[in-house]
Amino acid sequence: MKDISNYDQHLQNAINWFWEFIPGLITAIIILLVGLWFIKLINRLVRKFFDKKHYDLALESFLMQLISVGLKVLLFVAVVTQLGVASSSLLAVLGSAGLAIGLALQGSLANFAGGILILFFKPFKIGDFITAQGIDGTVKEITIFTTKLNTFGNQVAIIPNGQLSNNNIINYNAEKTRRDKIDVGISYGSNIKQAKDILLEICREQTTIFKDPEPQVFVGELGDSSVNLTLRFWAKNEDFWAAHFFVLEELKRRFDEANIEIPFPQRVVHRPD
Repeated sequence: MKDISNYDQHLQNAINWFWEFIPGLITAIIILLVGLWFIKLINRLVRKFFDKKHYDLALESFLMQLISVGLKVLLFVAVVTQLGVASSSLLAVLGSAGLAIGLALQGSLANFAGGILILFFKPFKIGDFITAQGIDGTVKEITIFTTKLNTFGNQVAIIPNGQLSNNNIINYNAEKTRRDKIDVGISYGSNIKQAKDILLEICREQTTIFKDPEPQVFVGELGDSSVNLTLRFWAKNEDFWAAHFFVLEELKRRFDEANIEIPFPQRVVHRPD
């Protein structure tokens, strides 16, 4: 009888606890739903604010993610506190968990710090074409931990911010103009002056190539099987690749018309008698 009495007592205590817990649970659910709606509203307002002010796109993306994560952490604390967890105990648990997570996620913290450095020093911005970590691409987005690049093949490359902030970066859009360097070899029997004149004529005809500073052609090397000419010219960033490919195609076509040979590697095979 004593066991049955204890069982009834425990059951009654559980029922009482459940009915006492239900109001807090319902309130916590309401806080969670209202909080998520409020966070979405804040994010929309922040987005509208940034759109009106026209801040740097990378800074906008970074701050929006930071605000969203911060608000969700505060919402989590509010919900857990409403469920009856003491705020002092929660802070102690969060502190211990934060230390453990910090040690486990050192790389992520380094990426977070790298993102802040990128936004502060601005080695590149959204829309810039860069080379980083052996990848060429246009900066699509700078997030809290990573930077996304669109490659030539329209693929998305994701690079951790920690690596970006601690390694070499080539930003092709940092300056408004860019100088091209094209090397072409001609045979030793070809007329060097004629070849140089043809290259300069091509540059004069292409309106996107700057006339000041003027294009230059010089003998860069006397190779084993060719005289290697180097052509240098300037163009705007947005015109660079069009000018580059135009010059390559035209020099081949006009060298053929002028009978100027561009040597290519040849292998002579002797058959034993």
